[in-house]
Amino acid sequence: MASNDNGYTKTVSSASFTATDSPCVAVCSTLFDDICRGCGRTAMEVSNWVFMTDEEKQAVWERIRAQGYPRRRG
Repeated sequence: MASNDNGYTKTVSSASFTATDSPCVAVCSTLFDDICRGCGRTAMEVSNWVFMTDEEKQAVWERIRAQGYPRRRG
C-alpha cells in the first residue's frame, strides 16, 4: 500500500511497481525507432508517461518486462 498527498492509500498489485518509477534507462532511440531500444516503450508512451494513470503505467511495465525490457547495461 502507498499513500498519496491527500492521505488516501492505494494497493498496487505488483510488488515491484512504484507509480513514480519510469522504465527509462537513458538510452533513448524513439527518434529513429517505433519502440525505444532502452526501455521498450513507444514514443507516445514516453511522451505521455507523466500524464498516465498508475494503472496505465503498470500495464506498460508488465508488457515491457514480458518483452525483456528495460535493457540496462551492467
